[in-house]
Amino acid sequence: MNGTTRDEIGDIYGVEAWGGGYFEIGPRGNLLVRPRKGDARYADLREIVEFLVVQKKLQTPLLLRFPQLLESQLRRLHSAYFDAAREFDYQGSHFPVFPMKVNPRREVVEEFLRCSQQTRCGLECGSKAELYAALTLERSDESLMICNGFKDEQFVNLALLAAASGRRTIIVIEKLNELDITIRRSQATGIKPWIGLRAKLYSRGSGKWASSGGEAAKFGLTTSEILECLRRLREAGLSDSLKLLHFHIGSQITDIKRVKNAMKEAARVYCKIRQLGTNVEFLDIGGGMGVDYDGSKTMFEASINYTMEEFANGAVYAVRAVCEEENVPHPHLVTESGRVMTAYHAVCVASIRDEIETFADDQPQVTIDDDDPQVITELKQLCDEINSKNYREYYHDALEHKDELHMQFNLGLVSLEDRAKGEVLFWEACSRALKQSKSAKVPEAEFEGLRKILASKYLCNFSLFRSAPDSWAIAQLFPIMPIHRLDEAPKEFATLVDLTCDSDGKIDRFVDLKDVKDVLELHSFRPNEPYYLGMFLLGAYQEVMGSYHNLFGQTNEAQIVIDSDGKFHVTKIVTGSRITDMLSFARYDPARLQDQLRQRLQTQVSAGKLSQEAADQFVTEYASAAESQTYLQ
Repeated sequence: MNGTTRDEIGDIYGVEAWGGGYFEIGPRGNLLVRPRKGDARYADLREIVEFLVVQKKLQTPLLLRFPQLLESQLRRLHSAYFDAAREFDYQGSHFPVFPMKVNPRREVVEEFLRCSQQTRCGLECGSKAELYAALTLERSDESLMICNGFKDEQFVNLALLAAASGRRTIIVIEKLNELDITIRRSQATGIKPWIGLRAKLYSRGSGKWASSGGEAAKFGLTTSEILECLRRLREAGLSDSLKLLHFHIGSQITDIKRVKNAMKEAARVYCKIRQLGTNVEFLDIGGGMGVDYDGSKTMFEASINYTMEEFANGAVYAVRAVCEEENVPHPHLVTESGRVMTAYHAVCVASIRDEIETFADDQPQVTIDDDDPQVITELKQLCDEINSKNYREYYHDALEHKDELHMQFNLGLVSLEDRAKGEVLFWEACSRALKQSKSAKVPEAEFEGLRKILASKYLCNFSLFRSAPDSWAIAQLFPIMPIHRLDEAPKEFATLVDLTCDSDGKIDRFVDLKDVKDVLELHSFRPNEPYYLGMFLLGAYQEVMGSYHNLFGQTNEAQIVIDSDGKFHVTKIVTGSRITDMLSFARYDPARLQDQLRQRLQTQVSAGKLSQEAADQFVTEYASAAESQTYLQ
């Protein structure tokens, strides 16, 4: 390993901290994935990618989907609540539901429902389209279908249809007029629905989405509105239809104390409703269980200061304590922990296509001539004399000389050749100052910034806006690391840029146990060798939130299963978007575009500027390009 141990490489990328027991560095220097935490079986990510590229003729970027990780996370979640109930003598059951908004892909939804006989896993639908898709999917008869979000009459009709088909469907009331619609449609159809009320709690979560909870939250009923709902249900003779109390204090809650406080408040509201004579059976505690994206186990917005088990224990204990105090039966607990259920299962693998350097080490040696401007001579002197004692002072001098160089150029006093010579010397001085600064006991902020400036930019064959849009939109951190060459120390510092022509199409913030790194340690780029980077924990929200910026489309996908023999099997391949797909998305007619090109080329042929043979060849190439994929080949 060239003097660097596997543990040291692991510490650089923090894979053991954020990997959830699913990812680790193998003895050959490739990243491994396991179907379950502690499972003896594993697959080699480099081997999977090579198989897809060489044998299946797929190009990067590749979205690798591991359905066994979905099942594993669901079972871990269900076991956490089961164990907590047993420990605290909690009488209610656990009903996990998967919020389709987190990842509505059929492969994901059906994998959770496949486990519903053992876990009672159901679905949460926040739109008519989601409800339409969920209505007929096979699952356990015990599982729940929670209808959240704002509703119109058609939404309510679909929910009643689901109830009529035998599904345990709960219409969660977000506004008073939704209750009126539900009562009216129930009376008209004769279908008696299950109803839930979403409470707007005083408690709020913590982290990036804290504002989505509390008194100013977008969703939920105030206390007076809840009482009004109870009155209207009594008048309609539907009091016994009220089955569920729901609340949600925000996604990716970072602090376990906020969870416990919200549970106590919600349990108190539940108890008071029960004491008013309404037999509510379910308490839906929403989502909020976070994912430790950086592995730091802190209250940082990309982390969480608790485990899955601690979250479940805190929720169960808090609800039980309030119910015992109020002498009210323990409710069944419904969870909508979609992020933690799906994040781990999807990995995007992109290839590095090129390296863009601010300062190249192979710059030609600068020689000083007698007629060179004084600013060039002084920059050369700085480079030659910089050392561990004067590097800070000389770096400041180099900054002043650079400003003077550009000022003189703008005044016409320095030639283009002299400017180029001066810039090479300036960056050389910066590079030498940065090397000397590494001997300082305390990291210096200005040299940390210089390191980022001097870092290479690795061009990745993917679109940030398609595959990891939250990295751009809300500065979400996702773990990123090479999936191979992990038996050698990474000696380069780099940031990542994508294929789009958008200056925001870059990643310059990376996970770190103690901080947020502004550069990523990578291996030297070898133009004739593939170099693959993996972006991890992308299974929640990224696919459905991704945009088609620059008309970069869906990536190639592969679903991977690791069998009992420890070998990986590609169970499904979904090819990525073609150029013609994206043209149609943008409302272009590919056939018409080809006709227009043919006519234009024919005009050139008639004018004698182009041969007929060449025109026909161009038309053929244009038509063929439409069937190719949108990413670089």
